[in-house]
Amino acid sequence: MVTIARAAPPSEKAKPALMSPDTKPPPLQPKRAVDSTESGAQVVAARKAAVDAPPDDALAARFSALRYLAGFGNQFESEALPGALPAGRNNPRVCPYGLYAEQLTGTAFTAPRRENQRSWLYRIKPSATHHPFVPCDDARTNPVLVSDFSAGGPCDATPNQLRWRATQIPEREERHVDWVQGLATVCGSGAAADKTGFAIHMYAANSSMERCAFANADGDLLIVPQQGRLWLTTEFGLLAVQPGEIAVLQQGVRFAVRLPDGPSRGYVCEIYGGHFQLPDLGPIGANGLANPRDFQTPVAWFEEGAAAAASDAGVDAVQSGGAGAVQSGGGYVVVHKFAGRLFEASQDFSPFNVVAWHGNYAPYKYDLHRFCPMNAVAFDHPDPSIFTVLTCPTARPGVAAVDFVVFPPRWAVAEGTFRPPYFHRNCMSEFMGLIAGTYEAKAEGFEPGGASLHSCMTPHGPDAATFERAVAEEGSGEPERVHEGSLAFMLESCFTPRVTRNMLASPLLDAHYYQCWQGLRSHFRHPSP
Repeated sequence: MVTIARAAPPSEKAKPALMSPDTKPPPLQPKRAVDSTESGAQVVAARKAAVDAPPDDALAARFSALRYLAGFGNQFESEALPGALPAGRNNPRVCPYGLYAEQLTGTAFTAPRRENQRSWLYRIKPSATHHPFVPCDDARTNPVLVSDFSAGGPCDATPNQLRWRATQIPEREERHVDWVQGLATVCGSGAAADKTGFAIHMYAANSSMERCAFANADGDLLIVPQQGRLWLTTEFGLLAVQPGEIAVLQQGVRFAVRLPDGPSRGYVCEIYGGHFQLPDLGPIGANGLANPRDFQTPVAWFEEGAAAAASDAGVDAVQSGGAGAVQSGGGYVVVHKFAGRLFEASQDFSPFNVVAWHGNYAPYKYDLHRFCPMNAVAFDHPDPSIFTVLTCPTARPGVAAVDFVVFPPRWAVAEGTFRPPYFHRNCMSEFMGLIAGTYEAKAEGFEPGGASLHSCMTPHGPDAATFERAVAEEGSGEPERVHEGSLAFMLESCFTPRVTRNMLASPLLDAHYYQCWQGLRSHFRHPSP
């Protein structure tokens, strides 16, 4: 069954009929979605309050009053102006309000219907209206962003256990670094140009993206903030994402990142082939893990005219009731990641000029605290796959290009069981990140904002201190809370990662990581004669 989710649906009377070729489209007069219960005076007063508000206050008001569409993979529709969505068809000869119809496809046209992803966007000007793309200049390029992990590239394969301390955030006084400039690739496999494999990046930024949007033609981006909120302006609307939440921005979607809390850092997983989806639940049943209703997709919101991405220079209107518009001035640069390289093109209008949209290809966010974990209630430690939030499958059943796994606070009740994660050699490769607190398998050394990598068949497991403590406390068998106040995640892949030389030479690399297992002593006892 197809689910249709809408934001601020107008009445049928408010929906204009399809225009004839001689009909002049109505001007883009409303600046926000108007509730039928509001009077004209209320609308004018709300707009005046938005204009009179200080820029920072107006921006905060816009992102604090957001509404979202609920569900995962639904056929959504949303409009910022009543009647902006065409009735009964996708591409009429003349769209309501004189808008342009533009389709964004995330799968091949002929992909099976259950896998097919696309959205129709109705915008003030089409995205094709820009100057030619050129390679990014020195001020905007990023030399530590890697997208080709083939032999001979700026990366190496290593079977060693690796761990990095938290990424340092540059001081604004030294240089301004926005989200794109702050990306640094840790590892990956395959190549963006071949549409195979994945990459894992970490970001450390101190500045918002001004008069600039970013689009990734190479694949989907899963963003995991660790420090500082992210305010995302996208073609589909606005997303406010804080540590403890994730956001997914699919291939081709244009967006800009603002940093309301200043210096920010986090993690990014980029997948070059396919899209993230919910894992099958199998014998678990119909409920549990990440529930589809908890995923949130933005409602339509647009900027009119030549605009900057919610620039600090001024904001003329705020979102109200889940949809709206803003006017501002200035040129725009679109940074386009294509085949691993960064290109830029200028245009005289905002890329966030989509007045309405419908489809199932749209960015979304998810609160990891809403994950419903499953666990052993009798004995033994379950495999970490039981904590999978999202997966990007390969053609081989049950084998993932990337699984995104979360380890939330939960109860441990297994009796007669070694409760921390077990010692392990895995045919998959595991990248770990820590959002908050401490990780249950590492007593020390693994800090929030840090990361570890255990590649294919590299032995790993709890450190010596964690093991000794778990064995000593084993006899009690009392239920206990684990990960209280902590939040860790794992990216697991069937592809063997190669690590960038930048990260192998980083001063943040913990050269003594291997020593956390050196204290493990033999407990072997010969049988008594």
